[in-house]
Amino acid sequence: MRRAGTSNNYNHIRYFIVILLLIFGVNNGFAQKKRSELQTKSSLAIKYYNAKDYEKAMPLLKEVHKLSRNSTYFRYYINSLVELKRFDEAETMIQGEIKKQKTPRPEYYVHWGRVLKVQKRNEEAEAKFKEAIDKIPANKGSYLITANAFLTWGEYEYSKQTYQKGRETLKGEEFNYELARAYLYLRDYDNMVEEYMNLLRQDEKHLSRVQSSLSSAMRLDIDNGLRDKFRGQVLRRIQAEPQVIGYNRLLIWFFLQEKKFSSALRQSIALDKRTGVEAGQIAQLGNMALANKEYTEAQKAYGYLMAQGTDSPFYRQAYSRNIHASYLQYINEFSDDEAKGKTLSEEFEAGLAYLKIGVATLYLVREYAHLEAFYLNNTEKALAILKEGLKVPQLKPEQIGVLKTEKADIYVYADDPWEAMLIYSQVIDANKKNTLGDEVKLKKARLGYYMGNFSWAKAQLDVLKASTSKLTANDAMELSMMIGNNLNLDTTAVPLTMFAKADLRFFQNKTEDAMAILGLLEVTYPYHSLVDDILFRKAKIEVDNQNYALAAEYLITITTDFSYELLGDDALYMLAELYHYNLDEKEKAKDLYKQMLSMYPGSVFIEESRAKYRELRKIYPDKEPEGTEGLFDRAIENTEF
Repeated sequence: MRRAGTSNNYNHIRYFIVILLLIFGVNNGFAQKKRSELQTKSSLAIKYYNAKDYEKAMPLLKEVHKLSRNSTYFRYYINSLVELKRFDEAETMIQGEIKKQKTPRPEYYVHWGRVLKVQKRNEEAEAKFKEAIDKIPANKGSYLITANAFLTWGEYEYSKQTYQKGRETLKGEEFNYELARAYLYLRDYDNMVEEYMNLLRQDEKHLSRVQSSLSSAMRLDIDNGLRDKFRGQVLRRIQAEPQVIGYNRLLIWFFLQEKKFSSALRQSIALDKRTGVEAGQIAQLGNMALANKEYTEAQKAYGYLMAQGTDSPFYRQAYSRNIHASYLQYINEFSDDEAKGKTLSEEFEAGLAYLKIGVATLYLVREYAHLEAFYLNNTEKALAILKEGLKVPQLKPEQIGVLKTEKADIYVYADDPWEAMLIYSQVIDANKKNTLGDEVKLKKARLGYYMGNFSWAKAQLDVLKASTSKLTANDAMELSMMIGNNLNLDTTAVPLTMFAKADLRFFQNKTEDAMAILGLLEVTYPYHSLVDDILFRKAKIEVDNQNYALAAEYLITITTDFSYELLGDDALYMLAELYHYNLDEKEKAKDLYKQMLSMYPGSVFIEESRAKYRELRKIYPDKEPEGTEGLFDRAIENTEF
């Protein structure tokens, strides 16, 4: 039996716990409300501040700082007062904050100096800036905060002096990275590079950080002064301190930024012979060269990796990529050389015998078959190669689809359109949930166009205009509009039929036949609306024949006389690509990529044009009219394409 006293004590404890929970709940709710209120006011304050509505921002920033004691809000508050020319109030606020501090915080003297300098009280401002540096406590954090305050107000020289004093005062703290940034703002490239080199000498783990910073600096380098200084300094460092491997890796990175793959590869191979660990970098370099259509340099990289022997973890990858590079070089540069084609066929055969036909080599199977059919006119062998590829167990529908699509293409080449149509249909049925399905629908519709079934083809193309793949949708729209524009203009479909036949011959790699048909069409119907399409097809044929200058002439005619037509952006982009990769006029290419951004902002090629323009601009900076520096850069940075 429980005693009454015990029961009363128990009840008192329960009552006390309930009271505590209620108090805690009230306090917690109150704190949450305060946090929410602070967040709302700070968001509104920043919104007004960013909109330069300082009259509204100022009282909110003052209140938020008072509640949060966050120094950023205080700086924004002071700047708002400065913008409103309430200088006395700004000084009073800063002095009041300094008086509250048990230990002076140097950044507040920086703010004070800023207020004085805006009033052109320069001597007083300099005194406050120097006082700020003198008052920095002997710890790294305080030096960083003070220097950042100087950077915020654009006082780069004082920021530099802050870091230099920190280097003298704090033993073991070099502030290399921070000083380099200050030198960048001061456009003192020699000392900036020197600091980055010193940082790299300390520890190569800083390499990616240095690369990123240099990349940003080089984008701001208008006259290439930084690039020249960097190249000279890094070469001197390599000679003076050969034991610092980071310098070599930095030079290789620089060559890659400049697209100098030959120099980058030479340095990488030399470094690998010293360290024995550069194989991954060389493989990546080969892939980059290949992506930039530098086929010979890619093959050199893969060849070096293959020479390391079959035990190398990169051997098989290099072997397959080397064949792939040879194939791309052949179809782009030597497609009319049958002897080279046969040699390449032997490379494929030997390569697949060694590597074996499997999931990892399916792309080689497809390329081998394409070579045999479209360039060596051996369709039976091509189909047999694809048959072996299709025997690989447990292939995914998309993998099967890629090989079967190539098979259908070969039947189109062999003038067996009905077999091709059947296989395309099979691929579409098996790939309804991926982009391959839409790509093959486009091929099937195009085949209908080749066969003269224009109305049917146009109906299929109109559906494909809603494809999730931008490229497929764009191609579908262009072909649909071309059919629609030219089918209804004449009482006869003869010109469009002739043009479709030329397109078929071009697809079949029978470029002489295609050119003959286009020439006849041009003579027979000189004023037909197909004139820009004829010029564009001729340009493509001449590219295939490596007659790049003639191809450029056709494209220039389109961009000059028919820029408003559907093929305007295609022609401009193709012309830029020719100048970039084939005619070695990269500065012209840069200007054309830039032109794409302003003339055709909705083009499917806009993202690639923007990326390539930015890359080339690093080497060939824009010569902008005085007073407009950076306007175009900011425009493309802030535009979503």
